[in-house]
Amino acid sequence: MNIRLIPVLLAFLAGCNSQVYVRDHVTDGDTFYLAPQAFVDNDPVLQSWVAYTLMLSACQLDIGGDNPARVTDYGCEFSARMLLLDTWERKLEKDPDIRDDYLETLWAIREAGFLDEYTVHFYGEEVWQVPIEVNVPKFVEWSKENLGSHKPQKRIIGSWNYAENAAY
Repeated sequence: MNIRLIPVLLAFLAGCNSQVYVRDHVTDGDTFYLAPQAFVDNDPVLQSWVAYTLMLSACQLDIGGDNPARVTDYGCEFSARMLLLDTWERKLEKDPDIRDDYLETLWAIREAGFLDEYTVHFYGEEVWQVPIEVNVPKFVEWSKENLGSHKPQKRIIGSWNYAENAAY
């Protein structure tokens, strides 16, 4: 590193808002801010994830608490994934040629009747209240034959912050 850049880097870091805290890849906060990209990019995959993000963050805010960014709830995650797929379905109706490997796989999981189980298996937390009919072992068996090397995804299009810290 060029030694002349060190004072510039230190000055930049000193000017950063020290109140933004990231833990487990999540920023803390009581207010969710949608990424500017969400307003200008009409990519159907991105807009499907925007719908997911808005549903999840609205649900977290509805549950509330001192730090809604840390709220984890089965109903929030499941509802957001349902909206993600419903939005993707509407995008496909407009343009049947669009593709996304992850969304197509998630669609197949829902069609097989395992979206609840998928949500709990990959994103579940001990504090979740999960409906008794959710059969994760059955999903795991099904997934061995149907999912291969599937990698779950959670794309949040925005970030949390505290309203009093936000610059408008």
